[in-house]
Amino acid sequence: MGRSLHSAIVHLMRRGGRRPVRLFSALLLAGAVVAGCSQSAAELQADRTAHGGIAGNGTNTPAEQRAAKVPLATASPRQSGGVVAAGAADAVYNYGPTVMTENGRTRMWWCSQYGSAPPPGDDILYSEAASANGSFTGPGGGAPPAVLSGSPGNFDGVHTCDPSVLRVGGTYFMYYTGAAGDHALGNAVGLATSTDGVHWTRANGGRPILGPSHDVHRANVYGAGQPAAVFLDGWYYLMFTDTTGRAAGWNGAGQFVLRAHDAAFRSGVEALGVKGFASVSGTAAPRERSVVDGFSADLAWVGALDAFAIAHETAQGTTITFWDRDFTVQPYAPVVLPGAWQEGPGLVRRPDGHAPTSLADPCGTVPLDVVRATRIGDAGAPTGLMHFGLDVRGAGGCSSPSRLTTTFDGVAMPSPDRMIDLFRRGERIRVDRRSVAGVLAGELLGRSVPQVAKLPVKTRLHSGATVVHAYGHGYGIVLDSVLYGLPDTSIVPLNGSGVLEIDPRQWDASARGLPLGG
Repeated sequence: MGRSLHSAIVHLMRRGGRRPVRLFSALLLAGAVVAGCSQSAAELQADRTAHGGIAGNGTNTPAEQRAAKVPLATASPRQSGGVVAAGAADAVYNYGPTVMTENGRTRMWWCSQYGSAPPPGDDILYSEAASANGSFTGPGGGAPPAVLSGSPGNFDGVHTCDPSVLRVGGTYFMYYTGAAGDHALGNAVGLATSTDGVHWTRANGGRPILGPSHDVHRANVYGAGQPAAVFLDGWYYLMFTDTTGRAAGWNGAGQFVLRAHDAAFRSGVEALGVKGFASVSGTAAPRERSVVDGFSADLAWVGALDAFAIAHETAQGTTITFWDRDFTVQPYAPVVLPGAWQEGPGLVRRPDGHAPTSLADPCGTVPLDVVRATRIGDAGAPTGLMHFGLDVRGAGGCSSPSRLTTTFDGVAMPSPDRMIDLFRRGERIRVDRRSVAGVLAGELLGRSVPQVAKLPVKTRLHSGATVVHAYGHGYGIVLDSVLYGLPDTSIVPLNGSGVLEIDPRQWDASARGLPLGG
């Protein structure tokens, strides 16, 4: 039995079930221009499908044949000199972080507890710093505030923990574990939305988006939780623990994956099974396949490697396990970030959950960094958040045209004519305004990367270009007679645009481009 499973069991026994949440252009369409939107971006994303706006007509292309478990060279091991983040004095534990690099700062949310944030139970704290080495403080300095706490009377009435945060367009999505108390199988996954990452509103009517499947009842009665989310090609990927899952280990260890175009996973859900992703009736479908034998893991997409990376704890430290886009092949051998650990790691990711780009060597080097709890504190729970990292070398991210476009998918950078180029699914889109590109991109670089010069410019997003909306379809923008999907209306004020209401039939009849927001 590996130490990762043993440690999870010991951790469960140590806590004695006290807090089960803690285990783990010309516009061609006609209509009437409206001055604003009747709903916020968060409401549109979380409480309406907006399928077409997010996903467009994009589909995954078949994976090319790949070798398995190719060794990766590593270099530049690093770790912080000490603890990088902690709550105020009464925060006796700090663990389960999600870490985002955005606009030159590193943002982090994690699980803790404040006596000043009722009800008594786990809270989610927030802080930010210049880098993963800290030191992290609350916005404007000072102690990190509690930004999400229990909602009495609801599924998360006592505990909120294990956050995983994405930003798609102008909307932040926080997937988290919630529990109404210390009840067997009481944990479930909830969703909250925000426009700034600090002030959050519960989505899905305050109900959980995912609970235990109840395939098998084991001695470990944790339930479902510990989510990790990534946004890729218009899909929200959600990895999570479910100790009742059919494919979980004897002790409940395992990581399961769902995906959907809807951030709240209310429709169009696909589950990863033994034959790949397949449509299922909902998020409670049987858990037929686990991708990692462990608890409390994190997920990222690494464009330069054309692979998912899963960070999970083993005897040596944080192990990074790789899977291809369809979770059919492990293309690279695992790499390890050694050092002390006491709870699952949080990968340093850009807002869409992808690994950041290396400016020094964008085609060949991938920085892999995590923040994780390193010791058990006085309260008998994990604390001591520290940063660990290394670089993977020889990624070959520009070795072919397809690898080049995969490496820079979702990246924006300066263009030769003082505008910004956004790279999205093999297309190079010129954007007039930097602020607009910053919202649409997962990452905005300060300088151009020469390797992308060979990609032709497909179209241009002009200042003032009109955004269109069709009920039940979402938002889009027409560029060179092609309708491109938008995740929300966040670019409207930034681009000096108006919003044009159109008939859904006009939307369906339009030539469709890719979604610009992911």
